[in-house]
Amino acid sequence: MKVLAIVAIVLVLAGCASAPPAEPPVAALHDNLFAPPAQPVRAADVFAVSAEMKAFLASDIERLVRLKGTRRGLFEALHDKAGLSLDYDGAQTRNAAEAFAARKGNCLSLVIMTAAFAKEMGLAVRFQNVFADETWSRKGSFYLSIGHVNVVIGGTRVEPGYGHYDRDEMIIDFLPPADVAGLRYWVIDESTIVAMYMNNRAVETLMAGDVNGAYWWARAAVQQDPHFLSAMNTLAVVYRAHGNLAEAQQALEYVLAREPGSATALANLVTVLEQRGDTAGARRAAARLARIEPTAPFAYFERGLAAMKAGDYRLARDMFAREVDRAAYYHEFRFWLALADMALGDTEQARANLQVALENGPTRADRDLYAAKLERLRGEVPVIRR
Repeated sequence: MKVLAIVAIVLVLAGCASAPPAEPPVAALHDNLFAPPAQPVRAADVFAVSAEMKAFLASDIERLVRLKGTRRGLFEALHDKAGLSLDYDGAQTRNAAEAFAARKGNCLSLVIMTAAFAKEMGLAVRFQNVFADETWSRKGSFYLSIGHVNVVIGGTRVEPGYGHYDRDEMIIDFLPPADVAGLRYWVIDESTIVAMYMNNRAVETLMAGDVNGAYWWARAAVQQDPHFLSAMNTLAVVYRAHGNLAEAQQALEYVLAREPGSATALANLVTVLEQRGDTAGARRAAARLARIEPTAPFAYFERGLAAMKAGDYRLARDMFAREVDRAAYYHEFRFWLALADMALGDTEQARANLQVALENGPTRADRDLYAAKLERLRGEVPVIRR
């Protein structure tokens, strides 16, 4: 049974800076079902500047500011390999202080850290949700929808919705410029960024097996920005994992009342209704989902895994290739396609796919695994199965 949860950032138009304030959906929160959190969940911790960050600001950043100017100095201090030497790592979402201490983070973590430095320097800051093709990832039984944000520092005008850059502004993005060139963006409020951070922490905590802790992170995300409906979807997944199916259904129906076309919420609703024994309701929700999304994320991948298990390597290769056609740079698709290639004796193609997996692995552990597999493949002649 698949479970869809949201990690990182998804497209939420209602999260713009000009959106009117909304009351948190208190009826969807059920604190009585959970034990108190083991650790406090505080919005103030997200952008908090540590003593080590202040020391770096007073030394390295200040030196570059004198040489390059305020915005350029901050930019070079964060991007210069001789300075922080930041490493992209999608394994964990960190707050500003944690990202600085680890010298790594996902795009949200690095944006938060950058914004914390800019705010400490007295610079204007605004956040942007970047429109790009939807990207999916997988962690165990969880299927994760991933988006992208960046930060603009400097300038004096912040316009809601589709904005423009003033000449004295600088966009800081932790993806290569070619990957975001020409993409449109939507200005979002700082409260939405905090909600995104809390939502990520909820998903990561849930995947670590701490359902109780995940509830308090998801709850905080919902309260931080009620317009960020991904947090309500995550709350539903937490309820389901905790065995509270009625509450999970309530949360998902809250999302679908506002976003009837949410494929993620519908997919989760199908699962919840099936588990509640509402076969007719599940069938109706599945029909709605099929109209919105005829081929679900990872559908071909799952068929490929089944084919690999059955020893049908040609079918497996075809299924993994279909997923690559939909997401050319997703590391796991390329890795399994390489395994199918190896099983069929196509060593050259297996090396090529492993190389792509290596270049796009989201964590150091992933990249180390793919590098080891690639090195071994260079010295081995695979068994040919026909």
